[in-house]
Amino acid sequence: MVVLQTRVAVQGITGKRVTDFFINCTDTDYQRWWQGTHLQFHTLSRTPEVVGSLVYFDEYVGKHRLKCRGKVTAYAPGKRIEYQIIKVPALPAWLVLEFEDRPGGVDIVHTVKAGYEGFGKILDPLIRLHLSPAFERDLNEHARTEFAKLGDLLR
Repeated sequence: MVVLQTRVAVQGITGKRVTDFFINCTDTDYQRWWQGTHLQFHTLSRTPEVVGSLVYFDEYVGKHRLKCRGKVTAYAPGKRIEYQIIKVPALPAWLVLEFEDRPGGVDIVHTVKAGYEGFGKILDPLIRLHLSPAFERDLNEHARTEFAKLGDLLR
């Protein structure tokens, strides 16, 4: 399993405010968050309990354009949202956002996980070709910048 993780402290907002934003996000909201970098994020289908909902997102991370669908596989308001990335070719990949409220703000843990358990782990070096050290640097910078901007947007 390849794991890329960034922790960002954001002042003046709560985890609940962030999870509400993601669950109700529209393309307009997403573009306002980071114009020119965030292109689309919207719900394709919503379930009453949120888990099982499908979203679409399109954004730049460094020079990489990421366009895919995500299925909400875990949701705890104010605490966690997990999306399984649905892209062709099929790849076991997840985006996990965790929120830890603290006095004056929230710590956001942004994690990208991709890979197999058990025997499938032999494919991790192939996954690491895509999730390269250069991509990891771009993703870390992206997460730090985007969550600072989200704090500005949601305050």
